[in-house]
Amino acid sequence: MPAPARAELDDPGKPKSVPGRFQPTVESLRTYQTPEWFRDAKFGIWAHWGPQAVPRQGDWYARFMYVPGHPHYDYHVKTYGHPSEFGYKDLIPLWTADKFDPDALMEKYAAAGAKYFVSMGVHHDNFDLWNSRHHRWNATAMGPKRDIVGAWKTAARRQGLRFGVSEHLGASYCWWYPNHLYDQFWPKLGIGYDGADPRYRDLYHDNRDQPFRNTPDSWYTSNPDYHLKWYKRIRDLVDNYQPDLLYSDGGLPFGAIGRSLLADLYNSSMARSGKLEAVYNSKDSGSGEFHREWAVQDVERGVLKGINPLPWQTDTSNGDWFFNENYSYKTADDVVTMLADIVSKNGNMLLNVVLHADGSLPPESEQLLADLTAWMAVNAQAIHGTRPWKIDGEGPTEAAAGMFKEKVAYTARDIRFTTKGDRLFAITLGQPTGSVAITSLATGNPHEGRSVKRIRLLGHRGAMAFRQTGQALVIDAPATLPTRHASVFEITFA
Repeated sequence: MPAPARAELDDPGKPKSVPGRFQPTVESLRTYQTPEWFRDAKFGIWAHWGPQAVPRQGDWYARFMYVPGHPHYDYHVKTYGHPSEFGYKDLIPLWTADKFDPDALMEKYAAAGAKYFVSMGVHHDNFDLWNSRHHRWNATAMGPKRDIVGAWKTAARRQGLRFGVSEHLGASYCWWYPNHLYDQFWPKLGIGYDGADPRYRDLYHDNRDQPFRNTPDSWYTSNPDYHLKWYKRIRDLVDNYQPDLLYSDGGLPFGAIGRSLLADLYNSSMARSGKLEAVYNSKDSGSGEFHREWAVQDVERGVLKGINPLPWQTDTSNGDWFFNENYSYKTADDVVTMLADIVSKNGNMLLNVVLHADGSLPPESEQLLADLTAWMAVNAQAIHGTRPWKIDGEGPTEAAAGMFKEKVAYTARDIRFTTKGDRLFAITLGQPTGSVAITSLATGNPHEGRSVKRIRLLGHRGAMAFRQTGQALVIDAPATLPTRHASVFEITFA
């Protein structure tokens, strides 16, 4: 069946399209330009958080608890019981978020350098974290019995942060089909999991028709009824919380329906402020529709190669996407050096800082925020409000381009560049000892023909001793550095 026309969205009982400059066509949406606030922000923090944090086993628990042979299934049977008797619906009440203090958390996020904050809106588990008008399975009605999205938004605004929401609902219909299946072995052979119970079909979907294979062509369903359900719920999220940013976990879903939602997002933003302030993140992953002109490209756990002409974003996490007691964590070294590499290439980093199910921070997340706070207190001016230089950097280490390629062992010889006005910042992706040689600033180098006038190490009193030769700009680093993880040299020219 073809996708419903836009006129059908304006039928009684359905959300009304928002009039304005943008129409749900590729040509119209391609006139989008990324707002300056996002280009200046550079660093955001995400709460990728919800009921799937309860088992402490990590991401995609809601799916794999229904897949025999997977560790999540084995853990679930051992801890909670068989999924025909204790399913995901029974896990939701265990997510009480009883230690959730959004104001205290947001204060730490802002101190750590975040300029925008993104709340999970709904994950693939089909559980809405807001006061949902169209779905009874939501956080105000069960679990925390609290408007999680609304609480995050209030806290973000108090700290002066831009606010965003993420939606992973588009893929839920296909992703979650295992909840309808059953064991193919004794002693539960042929006994259906609780997703097959028609009483809960609004949570588990009636999705036997389209299984998910974790390939781009099976990420989004072709079922037009589900397209409309997705549109109504995400429009409800956007209309009621008016986010500055909306993130989809994939390309833009569902053709004309998705383009209608995107046009509504942009037109609503212009109606509120008189200018386009909204950002839409989507992925060039082969699923859905993607045009880098109409959205900010998002790269999951990876980076792009070189300086991208358009702003883009890496989304990553300091641990697993949901709390996982068996998962290793990124250090502040990992995060700072990755951030510098991304910013030098005209990108932003959106970092999930892992939360326990109760809303408290694991020790690793607490330590990361403390380390980022100390580093940003000295070096934030080389990150926020900057733009790329003529090249992104130099050194022996280059991150591989693409998603899921974020493990890189940078050294102090790896340098990334950012600019602000007449100042050039050279960020060493390691702690330098002795001297720092920047070959891109050698005398007569085509990247920068001017002579260096002055060099300052951020956080260090006094100018740096340096010499500019035909081979490199050589800076004598002090024996004691003002910050750990990475050092920033501010360079001004004659």
